[in-house]
Amino acid sequence: MTAVDDRIRMADQSDELTLDLMFELIEHMRVPEGYKVEVVKGAIYMSPQRDVHWDITANLLEQLRARYPRRRLKSDVRIDFPGHLNGFATDVTALAGDAEKNDKGLWRYQDIECVAEVISRSTAANDYGPKKEAYATAGVPVYLIVDPYAGEWHLHTLPKDGKYRSELTLDFGAPIDLEGTVVGLVLRTDDFARD
Repeated sequence: MTAVDDRIRMADQSDELTLDLMFELIEHMRVPEGYKVEVVKGAIYMSPQRDVHWDITANLLEQLRARYPRRRLKSDVRIDFPGHLNGFATDVTALAGDAEKNDKGLWRYQDIECVAEVISRSTAANDYGPKKEAYATAGVPVYLIVDPYAGEWHLHTLPKDGKYRSELTLDFGAPIDLEGTVVGLVLRTDDFARD
């Protein structure tokens, strides 16, 4: 019996599953190449990384480099968020200049200035629902959802009491004006691909 098996048995007996144990189990799973894995409200989600998805993610990362050094931009890196068993691997995360890792070696959600998620059909409900709520509860100042199926983006700002007080939706082609936010940039969307 392995150490992981022992921990699973102990979790079954105590009825306590932790994010660390869930991610340890995920590390031992055979996740297909090109799949992203997250834990949202205690459920494990796997979604394929599609070409359009990666193209938009890379586009956002490149544009954010005008303000953020590469080491402050993360993609598909686990960050634990408030709420029950929320360990997300965001598509794009921009960290504050003084960001630090916690005692587990993970980036702290308190240091996030911006999160962007590019919609996948299989997990879109998470991005529009529980993840949006977790980001607002965490006080993430800017949450951007990019939807290549609808050809539109959704900007959420001014988090308060677990909700975003400001939301704006526009079509691809319209710039995303983040100059009045901590990000301080305008992002172009005219070359975002559609799926």
